[in-house]
Amino acid sequence: LFETIVSRKEESPDKSYTARLFSKGDEKILKKIGEEAAELLIAGAKDQRREMIYETADVLYHILVLLVHKNISLSEIFLELESRMSLSGLEEKASRKEKP
Repeated sequence: LFETIVSRKEESPDKSYTARLFSKGDEKILKKIGEEAAELLIAGAKDQRREMIYETADVLYHILVLLVHKNISLSEIFLELESRMSLSGLEEKASRKEKP
């Protein structure tokens, strides 16, 4: 999926929803993440399993669009997650408070 999204950067916004998102820029991409995240939260609050799956897919897709838009690779994300594996969640959270 990530590679497909990368390839859509060069396509016409008239032929690809992803290309249209890229053409509209940060504001539109970020707005879509917020909308989809809100829908996921509502589905979660209502314990709607199928909707949660659907909305999670939407959130993940739009996050991937943002990463491609900002030239952030999945390997950078995975490295960050891997670096956190050596700390407990509480230690990791506490370490963020120390950073400026």
